[in-house]
Amino acid sequence: MKRERGFTLIELLVVIAIIGILSSVVLASLTTARTRGTAAAIQNEMSNMRAQAELYYSTNSNTYGTATDCTSGVFNGTNGLQNLRSGVTAKGGTVECASTGSAWAAQASYNSTYYCVDSTGVSTTSANDLITATNDSAC
Repeated sequence: MKRERGFTLIELLVVIAIIGILSSVVLASLTTARTRGTAAAIQNEMSNMRAQAELYYSTNSNTYGTATDCTSGVFNGTNGLQNLRSGVTAKGGTVECASTGSAWAAQASYNSTYYCVDSTGVSTTSANDLITATNDSAC
């Protein structure tokens, strides 16, 4: 009697199940890494806002202008802040901005986390909204 060599159906099913479990673990890890990478990119964009705001300040008679949103004063479309805001929103974040003549603050929210930078040099992360109606030009 000649015996044929090969894998049984049970052995093949076990191998397929193991491969499926391993691939789901890897995909879950990749999703977490992607989210962390996006959050880091948004933080970087927010940090770059400070340098752009200081350039605006020095070329506009030492004032940040007055803004209650992200479209006027230091946040208008004629400087690099417009591009930085676009970079944050392209990554899925939302940006909130405010400025007075002597101070400004910008905050991005992404994945239930708030990233805030302001003219005093503060750069912080919080689970709470840091720019409020009573404190809109500082983090």
